[in-house]
This record gives sequence, structure tokens and C-alpha cells, in this order.
Amino acid sequence: MLAQEIIRKKRDNRPLSGEEIDFMVKGLTDGSISEGQIAAFAMSVFFNGMSMDECVALTRGMVNSGEVIDWKDLDLGGPVLDKHSTGGVGDKVSLMLAPIVAACGGFVPMISGRGLGHTGGTLDKLESIPGYRTAPDITQFRDVVKTAGCAIIGQTAELAPADKRFYGIRDVTGTVESVPLITASILSKKLAGGLDALVMDVKTGTGAFAQDYFMARELAQSIVMVANGAGMPTTALITDMNQVLGRNVGNAVEVAEAVDYLTNATRDARLHQVVMALAGDMLHLGRLAASPEEGREKAVRALENGDAAERFSRMVVALGGPSDFVERKDDYLKPAPVRKPCYPSRAGRVAGVDARAVGVSVIELGGGRALASDDVDHRVGLKQVASIGDEVGPDNPIAVIHARDEAAADAAAAVVTKAIKIGEPGEPGPVVFERVD
Repeated sequence: MLAQEIIRKKRDNRPLSGEEIDFMVKGLTDGSISEGQIAAFAMSVFFNGMSMDECVALTRGMVNSGEVIDWKDLDLGGPVLDKHSTGGVGDKVSLMLAPIVAACGGFVPMISGRGLGHTGGTLDKLESIPGYRTAPDITQFRDVVKTAGCAIIGQTAELAPADKRFYGIRDVTGTVESVPLITASILSKKLAGGLDALVMDVKTGTGAFAQDYFMARELAQSIVMVANGAGMPTTALITDMNQVLGRNVGNAVEVAEAVDYLTNATRDARLHQVVMALAGDMLHLGRLAASPEEGREKAVRALENGDAAERFSRMVVALGGPSDFVERKDDYLKPAPVRKPCYPSRAGRVAGVDARAVGVSVIELGGGRALASDDVDHRVGLKQVASIGDEVGPDNPIAVIHARDEAAADAAAAVVTKAIKIGEPGEPGPVVFERVD
């Protein structure tokens, strides 16, 4: 076979065979196909799409490009479950969800990413915990999942290496926003993780990758159909990202919010709805609950009796963090040098939030990356971000800015003040729009 002939075929919108897709994936993995050819192939898919059979073949090929974890030899005694989010602003759901599901009898090997664009990354959040290792080898990863019930780490070199190269090329060639390629990228890593079931959190709104609801639904349907076609039971929830999820945005500040949630100290209502909805679906798919409703009930009990917090602590310790992190988080999470309230331009109620702009403000504070090589300042971010319907004014700030210096705090305040709109809010919409199964 010749790569250029396969590219020509897809360029002309003709279906590719499984053998042709396997050839392209092999060339991706071993480097025998050039970056220019891979970019041309990605652009052809971007404009012409893929059939369901093609997308399943691409996903399976990328799964088989590396190691596939097999959990059977560990005799876990429960289902291997996971969740994946398309990313949002203030989305710290994984930090609570993984230990909650573990406390209910599931085993959660969660392979997460770093910040992408205006959205925060779970790995960046966890690296604000002193000593926490986000890149253990596969053996340690498996051991932590068995002993703690959950482990949140980054993608290893062994899992889906074809996807890692393909994504890097797509990222610099304007071909990221392709539903078939996003589907294959997400699912190749999840299938390589040896999951029994997966729940997707597809976000839509001002702070989401899929700002348009119809794109979010198309992506959710694609992932569910391809995952089930590849033999992994999967559902998706389409959730709201028209404002910050929770009250804090950043790295250390989101970890602090997650610990407060797990220990029943404070709990944002919208964040809680998303976590419980995902937990209910995960436990139901894993046959640990007869229905999503029963799954949510089990998840609430795991929070209230402290089991979920204990699982989180166990995971942190097993991956190198402090043994008393949950009890003394404020001693370990470094504070930003400048903490400054940000007030609205006028008193009133919050009518709308440009969540993307809020996320960008945290990157500009140093809490994310403008370039892949940039270091992240885990201390900076926003706390107590106002939600739609909140009363704000001279005594009620729209956020508290955590910055490395006064100039950075003032610059962030200018962005946040524009992003949070004051007026007459409408009726609050649902947090979970739709389930796709």
C-alpha cells in the first residue's frame, strides 16, 4: 500500500477499508509515514468525515498500537470503570468522582491530561500536591488501582502511542475539531486502559470546546456508538458549561475545593449535580447499582460516611503525596503571594458568565500554558467565583484573585469584570441537559 493513495481516496470522499486504516496507524506508530502525509490524511478526514465502521477501525488500530492493560490477573473483585470529560472551566470532577466510585466497589484507572487551551488539566491540578507522581510506570499504576481503588495519572508511552503522535500533528495543523478524530483519540486511550465501561461528560456552552449544543450532541453520539461498537459499554451526559463549574478555577485552589467537597466541608450545588449524575451512570454501567438513581444514592452515602475522602487520601499517599494531605491541605497547597477581591462595575445580580474568558484569565495569571514548554504556577487562580443569579456589589466580590503580583491581579480583574455580566438573570437551565446511550 501507499500512503498517498490512501490519502487520495479519503480526499475524494471514498470509504477506506480496515486494512488501509491499519496501514496508516502502523505508519503513525513506527514513523514510516511522514508528518506531512499524516497532516494531509487528517485534513481529508476533517473535511469529509468518517463512517462509523471507519471510526471504529481507526480507534481499534490506535488501541493496538501499544500496550493494552489487562486487569484479570489482579482479581480486583469489581468492575474497571472510568469517566472522561471534554474539558471545561473549573472542572475538577475527576478528583471527587474517582474516589467516590472506588468507595462504592468500582476500580478507576483514570488517565487524564494537562490543560488544553482555556480549560484546566487534571494533571496540573494534582501536581500542586507535593510529591504526587502523575507518571508512574504501568506496574505501579496497576498496584495503586488495586490498593486504593483509583489512580489518576497521565498518558504513558506504552498506551496508544499512535494517538500521541497523531494528536501532536493535528494540534499544529488545524485539524483538532474533527468529531471522528476526537472520538478515536479519546477512546483509544480508554480502551487501552482495559475498561469494563465508560461514562463521557460532554460539555457545552461558553466555556466548552463544543460551544454549540448540536456539536456536543454529535460528539456524544459518535463516542457512544463507536465505544459500544468496539465492545465497551458507554453512555454520555451532555452537561452545562455556561459558567464556572464549582467556585474555584486554577490548580491548587481547585484541589482545595475538591477536598472540601469530599470531606463535607462545603459543596457547590451545580458541581454536586454533575458529580452525582456521572457517579450514578458509572455505578449502573458497572452493575454496582440497579439504576442510575440507585447509583447516586450509593455515591451520596460514600460521601457522607467518609469512605470517598479516605479513598482519595489512599490514592494520594500511594502516588507519593503526604499521608495527612486531606487533613492538612492548607499546609501543603502553596498560597499565591497576592490575594485580591474583584468587584463588579455595578451592584446587581449575575446574569451571565463568559466562562471561556474566565479560563483565559487564569492562564494569563500563569495557571496554564500559552506554549507547551511553559511552566505552570500552581498557586494562582480564582476563588469564590460568582454564579448566575448571585447578588454582587461593593460588599460581595465577583471573585477573589490569587496572583503572583499586583500587576497580574489587576490584569485578571479587568478580564473577569468583563466576563461576568450584571443584569436580570433568566430562569436557571439544567446542569445535565441530556443522556445519550
